[in-house]
Amino acid sequence: MKTGFKVIEAMTQNPIKIGSNATLRNAANLMAEMHVGSLLVEENKKIIGVMSEQDIVRKAVAKGNAGRFLVKHVMERELITISPEKDIFEAITLMRDYNIRHLPVMHDGKFYGLVTAKDILKIEPDLFELMVDKIELKEEKRKPIYNISEREGICELCGEYSEEIIPVDGSLMCSRCREI
Repeated sequence: MKTGFKVIEAMTQNPIKIGSNATLRNAANLMAEMHVGSLLVEENKKIIGVMSEQDIVRKAVAKGNAGRFLVKHVMERELITISPEKDIFEAITLMRDYNIRHLPVMHDGKFYGLVTAKDILKIEPDLFELMVDKIELKEEKRKPIYNISEREGICELCGEYSEEIIPVDGSLMCSRCREI
């Protein structure tokens, strides 16, 4: 599916960067000051990683190591990137498939910017449905909408809400999709 919007139109051209030897406290303060949820990690003018709020919480704070860790200890080193000329549909699909929310924008080794799920959804909110299947709901049984009926939900094939969802070959399907 093409949206007609390119990544270059949605991305931030000068995202906030931090060095890999900075402390997590410095990184957290920078995120708070700049109102961002991630930082690009730079070394010798080259992007070598991405660090998000979740990285700080899950990889350091939750393990009691926030005071001892540096950015390089918690950043994500395996960068999933996208070209600036790609359609934003491709970007949101990558984010969904890799369960990430921040994509460095690069082409031929050159850094162009950063595109986030929020950037894309501001431009094309209909793409939110692509992300929904990766959103992990905590404590589903305590959420009222899940207690209405065991048979209600979203069809995993067509993505539509149905009052009659049943498992078929490991997927939850509505009656229309079961007939296909």
